[in-house]
Amino acid sequence: MRDFFIIHYSYDSVFFTNFAYHYFHIIIYKRLASMATKQHQRLIDRIKTGEHMTLKQQLSLTVALSTPAILAQLSSIIMQYIDASMVGSLGAHDSAAIGLVSSSAWLFGGLLSAAAMGFTVQVAHHIGANGASNARSVLRQSLVTCLIFSITLAAIGAAISTPLPHWLGGSQEVNDKASTYFLILSIFLPFLEIEFLAGGMLRSSGNMKVPGMLNILMCVLDVVFNFFLIFPTRDVVIAGHIIHIPGFGLGVTGAALGTVMAEVITGLLMLYFLLARSRDLHLFGAKGSFKPTTPCLRRAYKISLPIALQHVMMCGAYIATTAIVAPLGSVALAANIFAITAESLCYMPGHGIGEAATTLVGQSAGAERKDLMKRFATITVLMGVAMMTIFGILMYACAHLMMGFMSPVQEIVDLGTKCLRIEAWAEPLYATAIVSYGVMVGAGDTVMPCIINLGSMWIVRITLAIILAASMGLIGVWIAMCIELCVRGTLFLIRLASGKWIKKTSIINT
Repeated sequence: MRDFFIIHYSYDSVFFTNFAYHYFHIIIYKRLASMATKQHQRLIDRIKTGEHMTLKQQLSLTVALSTPAILAQLSSIIMQYIDASMVGSLGAHDSAAIGLVSSSAWLFGGLLSAAAMGFTVQVAHHIGANGASNARSVLRQSLVTCLIFSITLAAIGAAISTPLPHWLGGSQEVNDKASTYFLILSIFLPFLEIEFLAGGMLRSSGNMKVPGMLNILMCVLDVVFNFFLIFPTRDVVIAGHIIHIPGFGLGVTGAALGTVMAEVITGLLMLYFLLARSRDLHLFGAKGSFKPTTPCLRRAYKISLPIALQHVMMCGAYIATTAIVAPLGSVALAANIFAITAESLCYMPGHGIGEAATTLVGQSAGAERKDLMKRFATITVLMGVAMMTIFGILMYACAHLMMGFMSPVQEIVDLGTKCLRIEAWAEPLYATAIVSYGVMVGAGDTVMPCIINLGSMWIVRITLAIILAASMGLIGVWIAMCIELCVRGTLFLIRLASGKWIKKTSIINT
């Protein structure tokens, strides 16, 4: 009982520290974003009007768009750390339950993201071509199409939630909890799609501020909801005072409910800012049809299909990796998911820069400015490599501390630390792959990046993981991952240097 109290005292303290961090993060973020918004909007307008942009202006715009996305991504990772630490305090079985179905949840989320991407890239190109009315037309059609698609996925997810953990080879101790966790996430997929679509549309118009702030808010809400839903009612001592804190004690179920509640609130707020407040995409008071048209759907299909196939095959590979790790035991499974969460601290800044790259290259493509497409590609990739290299060094040095924060089980901490130090070597080339992918999606080039990602994952990672796991366990799986990411980054670098990703015409004219 004493150990239980100590654990919850620790995580209650973490909660209050994290809540204060996010509160001041939002205040600082808002001030910085307000200062930069007008300036970078003027620079974005230069892309549309064909005005000359100096290298300094290009760098300034890249930093202005990347910073909100990076801050939001980092805040999201801190939220995931808190989530992982909260669930990790309950024991290895609860952690393993979430880890077992995480790859499947990523699969569904990836499909939703791909569906939204088919429309957001079109909007970026229309805005770059000064076609705001056409952009709003695409937005209307996307709302209907993505809603239907997300409801369909929600029904499929709910239907397979019970047998899924058994298909993945989970043990009886974790299967029931894993099933409930996946069911709850599946039911609320339409709200996740709203968040993806609305956030993507705002970013495509050059508004990185609102999605960034709302993503930080989602992190705060998720931590607050989890704080009360995961743990039971308890007394804690803070600053010498005993405080009675209510709780529902729902464990893994509480973690799922906390996540979806945060997604619902954030998604609806994101939709409001898109439809009512966006300069280029507001629909309130604007007339137009919501009926999907064949040309728009065809363009969305051309963009989304390769991305969706990639997500299916990539997440299939993640699921296959989970199936390789699951027989190694609950400790290995928990260490694997915690190490993946810890590593995301390194690569999420790359995703933030990749989002900015998609916007910058997409609008440059719509304006048919190939010079800017190339320059923004170079700037964003170099920025991503620099940041992820620094973060990789920090991860190597702080690996034990990062794992210790998420789990009190020493076996999990030791095994996860070894995995993180292996992965740190891959971060520079992983950055190349992440940001280059964002560049190419912005240009409308999705087929070859899909082939590179799938070939690298299935031929290199899965094959090596199967071979090395037999003799080296989880360490072998992470060695395979490190080698594969280096191969993938090299292939993307070759593709980027070739210039073949630059389309002859904008996607809106095809």
